[in-house]
Amino acid sequence: MIRRPPRSTPKPSSAASDVYKRQLKEPVVLPSTLPNLLVNGASGIAVGMATNIPPHNLREIIDALILLIDDPGVSDQELLRVVQGPDFPTGGIIAGKEGLRSAYLTGRGKIVVRSRVHFEEGKGGRQRIVITEIPYQVNKANLIAEIAKCVREKRVDGIVDLRDESDRDGVRIVIELRRDAHREIILNFLLKHTSLQIGFGIILIALVRGEPKVLTLREMLQEFLKHREKVVERRTRFLLDKAEKRAHIVEGLRKALDHIDEIVAIIKSSKDVQSAKTMLMERFDFSDVQAQAILDMKLAKLTSLERQALENEYLSLIKQIEYLKSILGSRAVLLGVIRDELLELKDEYGDERRTKILEEEARELSPEELVAEEDMVVTVTHRGYVKRLPLTVYRRQGRGGKGVIGISVREEDFAEKIFVASTKSYLLVFTNKGKCYWLKVHEIPEGGRLARGRAIANLVGVEPEEKVRAILSVRDFSPGKYIITATALGIVKKMELSQFSHPRRGGIRALVIREGDTLVDVALTEGNEDVILITASGKAVRFSEMDVRVMGRTAAGVRGITLAPGDNVVEMVVPKKHGSLLCVTENGYGKRTPLKEFPRIRRGGKGVIAIRTTERSGRVVSAKETGDNDELILVSSSGQVIRIRVQDIRVMRRSTQGVKLMNLGRGDRVVDVALVVQNSQKEGEQ
Repeated sequence: MIRRPPRSTPKPSSAASDVYKRQLKEPVVLPSTLPNLLVNGASGIAVGMATNIPPHNLREIIDALILLIDDPGVSDQELLRVVQGPDFPTGGIIAGKEGLRSAYLTGRGKIVVRSRVHFEEGKGGRQRIVITEIPYQVNKANLIAEIAKCVREKRVDGIVDLRDESDRDGVRIVIELRRDAHREIILNFLLKHTSLQIGFGIILIALVRGEPKVLTLREMLQEFLKHREKVVERRTRFLLDKAEKRAHIVEGLRKALDHIDEIVAIIKSSKDVQSAKTMLMERFDFSDVQAQAILDMKLAKLTSLERQALENEYLSLIKQIEYLKSILGSRAVLLGVIRDELLELKDEYGDERRTKILEEEARELSPEELVAEEDMVVTVTHRGYVKRLPLTVYRRQGRGGKGVIGISVREEDFAEKIFVASTKSYLLVFTNKGKCYWLKVHEIPEGGRLARGRAIANLVGVEPEEKVRAILSVRDFSPGKYIITATALGIVKKMELSQFSHPRRGGIRALVIREGDTLVDVALTEGNEDVILITASGKAVRFSEMDVRVMGRTAAGVRGITLAPGDNVVEMVVPKKHGSLLCVTENGYGKRTPLKEFPRIRRGGKGVIAIRTTERSGRVVSAKETGDNDELILVSSSGQVIRIRVQDIRVMRRSTQGVKLMNLGRGDRVVDVALVVQNSQKEGEQ
C-alpha cells in the first residue's frame, strides 16, 4: 500500500509572521483628512450594541468643524443650524426635525424618511403618482413588488398600472391611476403600508480610544478634531525631520562646491571609498552622511545652473523648517492648517444637499386619511343591519316613480332608517335604552344595492335587546354645539355635544327614557335655534330651544309637545335655511309647506296641523326641512328606494293632504326619508 505523504501546513508570510510576533505595528486608526464616520455614515451590529450613523453633507460637516475651530464654545443650536441633518445619496425627504435634534444632542433619535413624489396628468386626464427618489437603503425592486402586492391583494383601489421608467438619469417609478381615483388617498395608503416611507433609527456609537461610546454631534466633531491634531502633528514632525536631514546634506554639498578641487584631489589619492570618506570628514569636518553624499555627487552638480539650484533648495528648506517648527510650536497655527485643509476639501468635493428636510413632523396616518371623502347613503333595517352605498348609486327619478331595490331584506325585517353622511363623519348611534355608541361612516361595510349589510351589534357593541332609534351624523365635536333629543311621548332634552366626544366601546348613557316611551330623533343645534316636533297624526309644534335648559346625560328631559290620545312624535326638525317643511306619510304621499306658516309658541303646546292625514295617505313617518335644490331618498319596508328632486314636490298649505311621491306595492309602506342637500348640481343625471 502506498501511503499518502502528510499534508504540509503552509508557512505564514513573513509580514504576517512579523505582525504576529509583534515585531511590526498595525495601524488602528487611519489618518483621515475628513470625518468619514459622519460624511459616509456607518452601520454595524456587535454583541449587545449597534451603530447606525447616516451619511451627511460634506459642506455642512466641514462648516461645523470650522465653527468649532474658530469658537470651541459654540452653542449646540448653532451647530444644528449648520448641520441640518443627514444627506442621503438617494435623496428623499426627512419629515420633521425633532428626531434629528434628539439624535444630535443625545446620540439616539428616530427620523422618518419618505420618497420624493409628484403628480402628473397622463393621457385621457388620468392622474399619475411619480416617484423620483426613494428612502436610503430601500431596494427599488422590492418597493415595486410591495406596491404590486397591495394592488394584487386589493388592499388599495384605483391603481391600473405600475411601471419602472428608471434610467441612468435617476429613479422614476410611475403609478397610473383610474380616472375616478383619489390620488392623495392612494399616496397616503402607500406611505403607510409600503417602503415609500420608512423609519430610520440613528445611533451614534463609535470606538473612542478602543472603547464603544454613544456620542453627540458635538462630541463626534470634537473627537475628529483631536484625531486630526495628532495626525497633522505627526505628519509635521515627519516632514520636519525629513527637511532637516536634507538641509544637512545640502549644507555639505554647498561647502564641497567651495573646495571642489581639493576634494577631487583627496578622492583621487585615496585607495578606496572608505578612506576617501574618512579623509573628507577629517579635512573639512563633514558628517558621515555629508561625506557619503559628496562621494555620490554627480559631475553635473559642478555646472553653474546646478550650483544655483542647490542654493535655491537650501533656502527653500530653511523656510520649510521654520514653517514646520511654527506649527509644532503653536496650537493655533496647527488648527489653522487643519482649517485650511478642510476648506480645500469643501471647495473641491463639496456638493449641494440632496435630502430635503421638512419642518412638519411626520405623524401616524389615521384611518380617515386613507379614506376618500364621499357622500354615502347609510341604510339601517328594523333588525339592526346597516350598510353604506355611494350616493351616486341611486339614480334620480321623477315624483311618483316606483324606485329601485336599495336593500335586500329577509322576512320579518324591513328597512327602517336612511340618511346621507360623509365617509369622514362620525355617527352617534342612539338606542331605545338611551345609550349612545360611537361609529365612523367609513367603518360601515360598503355593500351592493341588494346586500343586507352587517349587524350594528358587530360594529358598536349594541346589546342584544337594544334597538337603534336615532343616528346623528357629526363632523367634529367643537364647543358651542348641542344635541337635542326627542321621544315618542314628546319629551325633549338638550345636552352639550362635547359630552359625547369620547364614548366607550360599550357605549355611554345619553338620556333616561321613561317606561312606555322610546327615543324618536336626535338633532344637532347651535344653541339658539328653533325646534319643530311632528307627530304621526300630522300635528307640529314649533318652539325655541332656548326654552330647554342644558342638562346632563343622566337627566330625563322636559315636555316639548302635548299629544292627543293615540298620537306620538315621529320626527324632530331644527330649521336652518328658512325653507319649507316636507312631510311624508307611510303610503307614499307628501307635501311642502313654508316654515313661516308654523308659528313659534312656548314648548309643551298642542301645535298646529302640518299635513292632513287620511286612510288613503296613512300616518306621518318623516318630516324634513328642504330647499329647492335638495333631493330626497325614500325607502320602503320592502327595501325599495327612490331618489327625487324636492322641487318636483309642490308647495301647499298646512291643511292639505299632499301628492303621491312613491308608488308602493301591496302591503308595502314608506319607513324613512333621507335628505340630500344641494347635490343635484354636482351630480349628473344617471
